[in-house]
Parts: sequence; structure tokens; C-alpha cells
Amino acid sequence: MSLQFLEFDYSEDPQGSGSFDAMASVRPAQLAALRAEIAEVLEWAETTFSGQRGPLDDGGEWDVDLHERVDGASPPWHVLTLCISGNASFCAAFGQRFGLEESF
Repeated sequence: MSLQFLEFDYSEDPQGSGSFDAMASVRPAQLAALRAEIAEVLEWAETTFSGQRGPLDDGGEWDVDLHERVDGASPPWHVLTLCISGNASFCAAFGQRFGLEESF
């Protein structure tokens, strides 16, 4: 899958867990396509690491934080932020799947 809207930045903590962060701003006409792209990314994570989602501090392999806001222009901008965090094996698989290996 080639990502059209999401461009991830990678960061890592000293314990080896990592986070992929992306933010995308779109007009209403592109919102459904952006949401579909996010859904595909999350479906991959749910399928590949099935039953392993949860806070990393509680033993989860990966977790996600997704937020959406609307900026009041006319037409408005929809701003979605996505943070996917995971242990080292999740981050390696995520990076490989979405062509982000050079990020870390």
C-alpha cells in the first residue's frame, strides 16, 4: 500500500519502543480518502498483531492515538493526527510494510 496522505515521523525511547506520528490536513472532498487510508493502516496493525493492541506499559505490543479537528476556514480544513506506538518488533514490521525503514 502506498500512502497518499500520511507521512510518518519516527521516534524511539530508551527502552526500544517507538512511535510513528503523522498529521494530515485535507478539505472535505478528501476527508473520506484520508479516513480510508488511516483505516487501512490500522487494519494492517490489527490483522498482523491481532489481539496485541494495548498500552505498552501494560504489556501491549502496539497502540494507537487518533484525533481529528476542524479548522474554521471556508471550506474547512480537517486535521487528523495519528500516533502509532509499538515495541521493537512492531516498529520493524510497520516500517517494512509502509516503506519507512530509512526512518530508523
